[in-house]
Amino acid sequence: MLFEIIVCVKQVIDPEMPASLFKIDSDAKKVVDSPDVAPIINGFDDNAVEAALQIKDEFGANVTILSLGSYFASDVMKKPLAMGSDQLILLQDDKFDNLDAYSTAFALSKGIQKIGGYDLILCGRQASDWDNAQVPQGIAEFLDISCVTTAQKIDVSDNSLVVSRVLNDGIEVVQADLPALISVSNELGEPRYPNLKGIMAAARKVPTIWTADDIGLQAGGLVPKVSVTDLSLPQKDEICEFIEGQDEPEIGKELAIRLRQDKLI
Repeated sequence: MLFEIIVCVKQVIDPEMPASLFKIDSDAKKVVDSPDVAPIINGFDDNAVEAALQIKDEFGANVTILSLGSYFASDVMKKPLAMGSDQLILLQDDKFDNLDAYSTAFALSKGIQKIGGYDLILCGRQASDWDNAQVPQGIAEFLDISCVTTAQKIDVSDNSLVVSRVLNDGIEVVQADLPALISVSNELGEPRYPNLKGIMAAARKVPTIWTADDIGLQAGGLVPKVSVTDLSLPQKDEICEFIEGQDEPEIGKELAIRLRQDKLI
């Protein structure tokens, strides 16, 4: 029987974009997408896709990519297909704009339930935009399945997984029965690059698009648990003072005196 894997990925703003292009709509309390910088797949989600493809390479599997949002860049979202995944399902609706972690996890769980028949769900350990690291655990809770976080290695057997988890002070090895959800960390290794054959195959594939109604979410089905009260860019106050002197030894002496006066040394 073919192993069924669902990988949840997120389209995010490029964290490497120039700071000058990063804008915030203070009234809507959201980040404004820059037309000059294309979005990307969240980096940790690339690691999750790689984990799925490693399992596919070794055991054979059907890998479904699932994403949630109000707008998607087609070329960006097809990257997991170009890497070797089999199909792409987009949960796309204006209702999915600017959701909190709770609502995101709930909507994704409804999409996963509609797909059905899964053995393993993989997610990135966290997203680079909000860095909450809450959605994977939320999905597992809604689906009532086991959840293992921050995986650096996943070994698959017939009905269970052995997962090596990254801790602050070492590695923890745990076992989980299937079906299960695993969040993957970058310690798994670099994700593969799409090759020309994969890019051409991905271009021919048409994503499946489901709205909120398609996955059984009515108008009041997305109730956020967290509300953003304010969102703003950090303010930087920089004061630069040049220490003067006749030569470098004198400048160094004056600098040491000044640092001692300011109780910095």
